[in-house]
Amino acid sequence: MPDPASASLDRHDTIRAVIHVDGALRLLDQRELPFAETFVECRNAPDVAKAIKDLVVRGAPAIGIAAAWGVVLQAALLAGAGHAVTVAALASTFDALNAARPTAVNLAWALARMRGALALAKTDPLAALAAEARAIQDEDLAANRKMGGIGAGFLDRGSGVLTHCNTGSLATAGFGTALGVIRAGFADRKIVQVYAGETRPWLQGARLTMWELVRDQIPAKLIADSAASHLMKSGAVQWVIVGADRIAANGDAANKIGTYQLAIAAKRHGVRFMVVAPWSTVDMATKRGDDIEIELRDPAELLSISGRRMVVDGADAWNPVFDVTPAELIDVIVTERGAIERPGEAGMARLAALG
Repeated sequence: MPDPASASLDRHDTIRAVIHVDGALRLLDQRELPFAETFVECRNAPDVAKAIKDLVVRGAPAIGIAAAWGVVLQAALLAGAGHAVTVAALASTFDALNAARPTAVNLAWALARMRGALALAKTDPLAALAAEARAIQDEDLAANRKMGGIGAGFLDRGSGVLTHCNTGSLATAGFGTALGVIRAGFADRKIVQVYAGETRPWLQGARLTMWELVRDQIPAKLIADSAASHLMKSGAVQWVIVGADRIAANGDAANKIGTYQLAIAAKRHGVRFMVVAPWSTVDMATKRGDDIEIELRDPAELLSISGRRMVVDGADAWNPVFDVTPAELIDVIVTERGAIERPGEAGMARLAALG
């Protein structure tokens, strides 16, 4: 007999943004959403690296998955040309993919897994690489489903939640991290209203998160990023639920720019703050958030909207795309290994030991 709970979650898990088929990688072009659902087709690693850098694909888990398949594409080209598929032969491919985005640790983590699988391959390195890329993608989807249940367990019925950026199926193998908790919480009838910040300058909240929520028929309202504190003061939200691109060994979490100020406002207004990310996002080699490299992107992204300049000529801009929320502002970190309340070095080390 079908599991009703699983069927309810399936209803909220219909989007796949990274698809490997027929020797190519098809990426749902997130720059075009919500107005057009088009795919960019990548046939080699440079195509994938460019797609990652240009934000065709974004979200830490999705970036790692795409990079893994980029290695497979390049290995297939090597094999097709009669060359040996080895770590040395693919060294420049690994380097180029790893350099595409510096902050999200999932990228380096996925490439390290691919490098390890290739080093251990005995007879068919191309098959070994394809199997590893598929495993990375499948494991992420399973982790998201598990995190959804763990995170939803912290919510009370009748909750309002605020989320930032996009942490759903578009940013992962499917279902999502923070948005996966929201999906699971809504399916469990705990969440009655979701608020999504617009997330300037790329408007991932407005363009992508709202698209996913409306598609799933989850009650959602868009707010200006600058309205978040006023919303919290009104009592409409009990939780802020966000993802992460890198979590340090002490529980500090790097996420989309604007997350840190949400955590400060949440602490002031008694709103609880949840970070949701797979264990692959945790970087135990990075001791604290201050050690995380913060990506700076082209100031033109901030000076323009959809390619049209909105600021007077001659003006300049500062455009960091991530910030770091200190662990003391986080109530709980949710991973597929379990949850850490009041995160710190001891809690992070406890979950690390489970690996």
